Amino acid sequence: MAVEETNSDNQKDAGDMPTNTQRPNHAKTVGKLVFVVVAMFGFGFALVPLYEVFCELTGINGKTSDTAAVYEPIEIDKTRTITVDFITRTNTGMPWEFKAVTKRVEINPGELSEVAFYVRNPASRDIIAQAIPSVSPGQAALYVNKTECFCFRHQPLKSGEEAVMPMVFYIDPQLPEDINYFTLQYTLYDITERVDEPVDVAMNSIQGR
Repeated sequence: MAVEETNSDNQKDAGDMPTNTQRPNHAKTVGKLVFVVVAMFGFGFALVPLYEVFCELTGINGKTSDTAAVYEPIEIDKTRTITVDFITRTNTGMPWEFKAVTKRVEINPGELSEVAFYVRNPASRDIIAQAIPSVSPGQAALYVNKTECFCFRHQPLKSGEEAVMPMVFYIDPQLPEDINYFTLQYTLYDITERVDEPVDVAMNSIQGR
C-alpha cells in the first residue's frame, strides 16, 4: 500500500539523520588547536636562546667577545698578513661624532696591535654611550681577541667633551687560511635613559680644544 511505503521512507530518512553521539566534538577540537598554538609560541621563545648560542659558537652574526682576552706571547705567523678595516657609525638619534683614528691595519696573526677611536659630544646634554662591535665576514669574529676595548663598558661624555678611546687586539693564528681581510665595525648607541650611573672607562679626554 502507498501509506506503508511512505512510512517506510520516513523511517529510512530518520535513520540517516546523525544522532548526538555522531556530532563532531567542537570543544575537543578547539582544545587541541589552543594546545598547538601555545606549544608553537613556547617553541618560538626557545629558539631565541638556541639561536644566540649557535651564533656565539659559529660566529655567523659577527659578534666578538665582550670580555677581555689575556695575551700570552705566542709565535707570530709572519708568513701571513691580515688587513683589517675599521668602520664607525652612530645609531639613529645618537648625536656624537665618532670616527676611527686608525682606519686600517695590516698585521700578522699573533701580533698585538693598538688602534684608537675619536668621539665628541656636541649635544647640549651629557650622554652615556655603548659601542657594539660587528665583524664581517662573521666567521673571523671567532679569531679576534681584544685585550682592551672601550666596548667592554659604557662611554660617558659630558656636553662638549671629546676623547680618544683605545682598542688593543690580536688575531688568533688559527684564523682560516682563506680569510686575509675583514672589517671591524663599531656602532654607538645612546643608552643614557637606561643607565642609572655612568661607569668610567679607558678614555683619554682631550683638553684645550
